Amino acid sequence: MLTDNRITQLFQIEYPIIQAGMIWASGWRLASAVSNAGGLGLIGAGSMYPEILKEHLDKCKAATDKPFGVNLPLLYPDIDQHIKHIIEAKVPIVFTSAGNPKTWTPMLKDAGITVVHVVSSAKFALKSQDAGVDAVVAEGFEAGGHNGREETTTLCLIPNVRKAIDIPLIAAGGIGSGRSMMAAMVLGAEGVQIGSRFVCSEEASSHASFKQAVITAQEGDTQLSLKKHTPVRLLKNKFYQEVSRAEGEGATLEQLEQILGRARAKKGMFEGDMEEGELEIGQVSSMIQDIMPAGKIVSQIWQEFRDAAAQPFFKP
Repeated sequence: MLTDNRITQLFQIEYPIIQAGMIWASGWRLASAVSNAGGLGLIGAGSMYPEILKEHLDKCKAATDKPFGVNLPLLYPDIDQHIKHIIEAKVPIVFTSAGNPKTWTPMLKDAGITVVHVVSSAKFALKSQDAGVDAVVAEGFEAGGHNGREETTTLCLIPNVRKAIDIPLIAAGGIGSGRSMMAAMVLGAEGVQIGSRFVCSEEASSHASFKQAVITAQEGDTQLSLKKHTPVRLLKNKFYQEVSRAEGEGATLEQLEQILGRARAKKGMFEGDMEEGELEIGQVSSMIQDIMPAGKIVSQIWQEFRDAAAQPFFKP
């Protein structure tokens, strides 16, 4: 079985399964649980002040002796302080997103850190390779949270990116099972990054009401929204309906920003306001039906992958 490839070698992990660094969901408990189970856990720094990130780094190091990483949105405030704490803590791996990888990759690499950048197109994957990153995550339109404007699905994105680059490729978007992992690997990925499935883990810091909303979501219950602002896939609720109505009436960027306000994602995903909060989740939510320990999710996905490899054709 495929247990040893460029991704497992690059990160020094057992399985090529990466838990996405999601805001308000992936703190040290989730990251360490995934890493202890043989995958790669990521702390989501996008919702953390620098001092909070430092606390999570310290606790994660105490909770696992396995490699873990940090997901770092490059356009967020206090980026220099985040990077200072990451380097001081000797974090081995950083996944960057939402910004130009040329800006910080050299400093991170000089500190001995493996750098991965998240992209939504082959063009940006090639630019990331040219910037010196060690691998890329190609994230399809199905993914939750902030998404690419191109709206390219994972099924089309992965083969296009594979043709464009030589460095290792990780697939993301719409992947929540071993069989979907197998499909991504057949298309040219060497690992998968999974977000929504880990939102519904016991260790995720997301609110219990949000987790419950995810496991009861049906097909069509998410939608890419706020395209004039920063495209984001949302679970439909009162806030989503307000945004959708405004977009349908031709709202300006300023009007959308006024509707969005401050801390909307925290209100929904972390504090549990299911009506007024921003609920970021992927299309794969319609296939998630339970909340499990993160380690069990890793082992289940890997077993499903092994089963799919042994019997690739569906049998009813």
